[in-house]
Amino acid sequence: MSKVKASHILVKKRSQAETILGELQQGADFSEMAKKHSICPSKKNGGNLGFFTRGQMVKEFEKTAFALGKGEMSGIVKTEFGYHIIKRTS
Repeated sequence: MSKVKASHILVKKRSQAETILGELQQGADFSEMAKKHSICPSKKNGGNLGFFTRGQMVKEFEKTAFALGKGEMSGIVKTEFGYHIIKRTS
């Protein structure tokens, strides 16, 4: 696969990521949670990062995003930027 489309929520503290992940697993809307909690500029778009290819994201993020199936959500992914929850949208 050459490219994926994904959204994410980025926070600084693992405890905050765990709380958000729990809410998402209970049915909270991913886009709304991104707008409310993410520290990434993509938050204004509900966490939407658009399409990206291998080599554009940090390794941990890329590995997880490409491993997800369409519509699947990751657990917590730690990178140099903080803690991500990733949802593959295409």
